[in-house]
Amino acid sequence: MAEMVSYLPISSPFIRFAGRYVDDAFGVAAGWNFFVFEAMLVPFEIVACNVIIHYWSDVVPAGGIISIVIVLYALINCLAVRWYGESEFWAALGKVLLIIGLISYTFVTMLGGNPLHDRFGFRFWKNPGAFTELYYTGKLGRFLGFLQCLIQASFTIAGPDYVSMAAGEAENPRKVMPKAYKSVFYRLTAFFMLGSLCVGIDVPYNDAELIAAFKQSKPGAAASPYVVAMNRLKIQVLPDIVNAMVLASAFSAGNSYVYCASRSLFGLALEGKAPRFLTRCTRQGVPIYCVICVLALALLSFLQLSANSAVVLQWFVNLVTASQLINFSVMCFTFIRFKKACDAQGLDRNTLPYKGFWQPFAAWYGLTGCFVMTFVGGYTVFLKGQWNVTTFLFSYMMIFVFPVLYIGWKIIKRTEFKGPMDIDLQQDLEEIEEYTRNFVPTPDKNVVDKWFNKLFS
Repeated sequence: MAEMVSYLPISSPFIRFAGRYVDDAFGVAAGWNFFVFEAMLVPFEIVACNVIIHYWSDVVPAGGIISIVIVLYALINCLAVRWYGESEFWAALGKVLLIIGLISYTFVTMLGGNPLHDRFGFRFWKNPGAFTELYYTGKLGRFLGFLQCLIQASFTIAGPDYVSMAAGEAENPRKVMPKAYKSVFYRLTAFFMLGSLCVGIDVPYNDAELIAAFKQSKPGAAASPYVVAMNRLKIQVLPDIVNAMVLASAFSAGNSYVYCASRSLFGLALEGKAPRFLTRCTRQGVPIYCVICVLALALLSFLQLSANSAVVLQWFVNLVTASQLINFSVMCFTFIRFKKACDAQGLDRNTLPYKGFWQPFAAWYGLTGCFVMTFVGGYTVFLKGQWNVTTFLFSYMMIFVFPVLYIGWKIIKRTEFKGPMDIDLQQDLEEIEEYTRNFVPTPDKNVVDKWFNKLFS
C-alpha cells in the first residue's frame, strides 16, 4: 500500500485501486467488505465498553449502557463532528501513554517492584508453561492453542490500512505518506510484540479470574488481563486507572469506526455503488443517512442481552477477522496487478516515491497467508461436538458475500478484468505532481507545535 498510495495519493485508495487496477466489480466488493468490517467493529467496541464498565458496578444494566454509548456516538458524529480529529488525536496519545505505562509496569513488577515483593520474572513460562492445550491434549492441543492466538492476532492487527485513508487529505502526501507507513509499521510491531510478551509475563493462562472472564463473562479480566495481574499482586487504585483508560480507548475506537464506516458508505454512494439517498448531508456536511445506517448496525450489540458477553465479543471478532483478512488479500492482489502494469508499461519502480521490498514475493506471501487464514478463522465449528450455527455464520458470512457482490456487479455492469496494458497508471497523476512541485510547507505556529510535529512525524 505504501508504494501504490505514495505514487497516487487519493482518498479511499485501496478500494479505488481495486477497481482501477483489477476490475470495477472487484472494487465494489472490496468497498462493501470494508464497510461491513468498519461497521461491525462498532458493536464490538460497545460490548467491550459494557464489559469494562461492569468491572466497577452492575447497577446500570447492560441494555442501559449500550443505549447510552449509541446515543453518545450519534451526538458526537452528528453534532460535534468538527471536533472529531482533535478528540481522536488526544485519544490516540492516551493509548500510546497507556501501552508504554503497561510495558513499564510489567518490567518493574517482574523484577520485584510490587506489594508482594515477588520477583516472578518469567515464572509463568515454566509453570504452567507458554502453551496451553485447546480441545485436545498433547502436541495437537498445543498447536490449536497457538492457532487460536494466531486468529486473534489476525483480528487485532486491523488498523495499519487506515493510514491509507488519509492520503487524499494529507499535506504533501508523497513526502508524508512513506514516513507515516514506516513509523506505523515499526511502532505497531514494537507495541504489539512487547504487549503480547508482557501479557504472557504478567498472567498465567490458568488464572482463575482470567478463565472466569471468558467462560462465565465475569467482569475485570475481559476488560484487561493487566487488571488480573494487578489483582494478583494486591495492587490498589492502579487497576481502576488502567480500566478507565482502557474504557476511554474502547469508546474512542468505536467513535472512530462510526466515522470511518459512515464515510466509506458515503464514498460508495457518491460513486453510484450504494443507494443514492445516502449522499444526502446536513448543513455541517455530515452524511446523516450513512451515520444512521452505521448506528442501526450498532444495535447488534444488544445481542449481549441474550448471550454471554464474551461469546458475543467472539462473534464480532470472527466476523471482523474474516473481513479484515479479505481486505488484506484485496490489497495484496491489487498490488500484484499494479506491479504487472508497471512492468508492462515500462514504469520504473525505482523512480517512485516509495518502493516496496521483496516484491512481488512479499505480496504473494501476504495474499496466500491472508487467504488461508480467512478460511481457518472459524475452524472450531468443524471439530467434533463444537458445531454452532451462529459462530459459523459470523466466521464465514463475508467469505460468501464477497464473491456474490463481485459476480453480481460484474454481471449487472458487464465489467472486465483489466490486463496489464489496460490499467490506467496516469489518471490523476498530473494534478498530484503539480501539487508536489508547488507545495510550500506550513510553518509551525509555536514551539509546542514544532515539538509535536517532530514527535509524531
